[in-house]
Amino acid sequence: MNTSGAVLSAPTTMVDVQGSADTRRIAINKVGIKSIRHPVKVAERPSGGGAPGVQHTVATFNMTVGLPQEFKGTHMSRFVEILNAHEKEISVESFHVMLREMVERLGAREGHIEMKFPYFINKAAPVSGVKSLMDYEVTFIGEISEGKTCFRMQVLVPVTSLCPCSKQISEYGAHNQRSHVIITAQTAAFVWIEEMVELAERQASCELYGLLKRPDEKFVTERAYDNPKFVEDLVRDVAAALNSDPRVLSYVVEAENFESIHNHSAYALIERGAATG
Repeated sequence: MNTSGAVLSAPTTMVDVQGSADTRRIAINKVGIKSIRHPVKVAERPSGGGAPGVQHTVATFNMTVGLPQEFKGTHMSRFVEILNAHEKEISVESFHVMLREMVERLGAREGHIEMKFPYFINKAAPVSGVKSLMDYEVTFIGEISEGKTCFRMQVLVPVTSLCPCSKQISEYGAHNQRSHVIITAQTAAFVWIEEMVELAERQASCELYGLLKRPDEKFVTERAYDNPKFVEDLVRDVAAALNSDPRVLSYVVEAENFESIHNHSAYALIERGAATG
């Protein structure tokens, strides 16, 4: 009874429209939510033999499941509920748990989660040793399909590349540019984000730094000049390094040079195994 004396009726059961039948007999490969941002904590590689650290960052999630032909829709709110339940710390292990929980709660046979976030590494300049943060774009990709679970990690690493042809034909100088190396890898054992970043940086003409003093600038300029790389060299050298790591099951390596003397990019890709999904 409310204040006016009227008797309130019991709430009626709401109709589950999403769970109703669909007669068009067309299954949907992926349905869910995209571009939802959420704060997360990501494990950091320990330094100096200490315990692993935790980095606070903000990730953008895409979360989808396969929808059988007999169902009209999926329950979008459950994606957000699952995300909220796992916000305390995201690791490879908890990412697997979240993926399985999503598929189970939504009654799906297939599921896909992408979590993209900026990851910061504190780097020391090569000569002065002055430290500064460098940011890298990292994506965790998880998928359940045909009863099998697959996890891949992707890192986008900005580096410097210097053109061997320009160096060879020029009387002085050589054109160089910033390049992006993208590694998407499936591994048989745990790999730190920092390991993938460092692997890409070692194969470049020179790595990048957030802060450089004059002696450092001299070093990186000469380092790139002494270590010229075509875009083809870049992907081959990264692929060779991945091939020598027994933990890596499959990968896609991409390199894009944002050319300084052209208005187009140079691009190359090498794929091994089934890292694309």
